[in-house]
Amino acid sequence: MGGQASTSGSFPRGPCPRDVNADWMSALCPRLWDVPLHHLSIPGSHDTMTYCLNKKSPISPNESRLLQLLAKILPCVTLPVVLRWSITQVLDVTEQLDAGVRYLDLRIAHMLEGAQRNLHFVHMLYTTALVEDTLTEISGWLENHPREVVVLACRDFEGMTEDLHEYLVACIKNIFGDMLCPRGGTPHPPLQEMPTLRQLWSRGQQVILSYEDEASVSRHAELWPGIPYWWGNKVKPQDLVCYLERMKSCGRPGGLFVAGINLTENLEYVLGHLAGSLERMTLPSLPYLDAWVRAQCPGSGVRCTNIIAGDFIGADTFVSDVIRLNEKLFRG
Repeated sequence: MGGQASTSGSFPRGPCPRDVNADWMSALCPRLWDVPLHHLSIPGSHDTMTYCLNKKSPISPNESRLLQLLAKILPCVTLPVVLRWSITQVLDVTEQLDAGVRYLDLRIAHMLEGAQRNLHFVHMLYTTALVEDTLTEISGWLENHPREVVVLACRDFEGMTEDLHEYLVACIKNIFGDMLCPRGGTPHPPLQEMPTLRQLWSRGQQVILSYEDEASVSRHAELWPGIPYWWGNKVKPQDLVCYLERMKSCGRPGGLFVAGINLTENLEYVLGHLAGSLERMTLPSLPYLDAWVRAQCPGSGVRCTNIIAGDFIGADTFVSDVIRLNEKLFRG
């Protein structure tokens, strides 16, 4: 199941709440089947794969030199702290899909000292899960849920060469095959090409594959360009909501986009909470953030939201709240 799940989570993980939204797209009101995906409300997970970060892995070379130095001098102290502040999810990828998540934030990396074609996921540390195995797991889930559609955002690409990009794209095509929805003939397709659920179902397509490498996108019609992600980089939920409202006032992007309700620690905060974790920082703020979520509205308006991504899926009613926003599309 995509590697070993972290045991750091403190919130309940009973099976009933997780499975209730496993087929929510197929259960939508038929009036929404003809709404383009970028006008629907879609729940997502931020840094999807951090439930299986490897506590024995090296610190990513993209992190600060100070952090890497501390990891070498005091690994027994530094690595546990880094791990606690890197984990953003407790549910594994199948559990997240069962919970109703349909946007997966996949930060891909090749470790400097890793096997030649073993690709991992990364968030300060590297995951135990391999990318190819995880994509295969997602494909298997989709086969069992033929009317559910996922947006897979492949991002970061730390340490990736052009050859590794071509290898990864070949894996993607091999694993998903006809499930992939091609974007059309141009790297930035016109909005009228954004599919609806009915169109995707009629073609047996279930995957929008966003790939944040323009050269690769230009070579492969199966890949969609990177999806904008509104990342507030805030510790306090009030500051994050102010940022999101400011972004909304500037107008939504034309296609798919993500509003992230994930809080972000900074060095000052971590140094003052060395025994803390991202989970302990986030959970008390979820009611405030979820109140903001419930006030949103999907659709074509300039202040409308689309994908909303959060941390610690399963800790509250976030996924159901995002899905329920779709009801606003046919009120009145």
